[in-house]
Amino acid sequence: MRAAYRAARGLRPTLITLLALGLSGCLMRPRPTRTPPAAAHEARPSAHLGRPYRVVPARSRLIILVYRAGALAALGHNHIIACRCVSGTFDVPHDVLATTFTLSIAVGQFTVDDARLRAAEHSAAFPPDVPQSARRGTRHNMLSAAVLDAQAFPDIEIRSAGLQRAPARTGSEVRARVQIGLRGQTHLITLPVHYRLSGDELAARGVFSLEQTSLGLKPFSVLLGALRVKNQLTVRFDLVAVPASAARAVASPVRPRSSAAARRPPR
Repeated sequence: MRAAYRAARGLRPTLITLLALGLSGCLMRPRPTRTPPAAAHEARPSAHLGRPYRVVPARSRLIILVYRAGALAALGHNHIIACRCVSGTFDVPHDVLATTFTLSIAVGQFTVDDARLRAAEHSAAFPPDVPQSARRGTRHNMLSAAVLDAQAFPDIEIRSAGLQRAPARTGSEVRARVQIGLRGQTHLITLPVHYRLSGDELAARGVFSLEQTSLGLKPFSVLLGALRVKNQLTVRFDLVAVPASAARAVASPVRPRSSAAARRPPR
């Protein structure tokens, strides 16, 4: 009996370690939940007016910081989710506050814990030594049917629902009301945006906190909450857009003319 008791006690650290490894690859690993439909009184985006600018995905980036929590948090990992997968259009009229935008995020392009991004955080909260198995597990769970359901909903859609000048701010900061289409449901949030119009380029960036539950997601939790994923995320975005005509020219390069055409003098 004593030998069996000692063996059972020896298993406890192993079980806790296995649970911790599950959390390290668990980004927001919730039970599937049903999200209520968006409220009928939500604001609708206004008509597209002004000059159209198209987002350049290769020059834009989205970063999401996901944090561990609970008494056993040291057994898990914080994660950095990122991508250059934002596309869409800004329509900018003379009155900047009348700007509208429609954006799309291709969730299948999300990366997890890129070593360069973790190093760029310059923070002990994001050490570089995240096991490959944890990165793969986190990405798998994030795209699974229980979380983003990437197979059924490959894109997150974002639409403007009105801009306001930020309180006690001047210049180029606004508060954007946006509709987020996620897993077939729409959620309304407000976020800060710093913008810059310079020549033929529009830049928009911002940092804000976002709770998973506000998007209908349930943070993963085990051991009665002793090991869990924190509900609050940190989201950073840095978008660059150019006039739509310029974006089309880059996407569709002009074919070279034949040598005869090149020699022909202009009319």
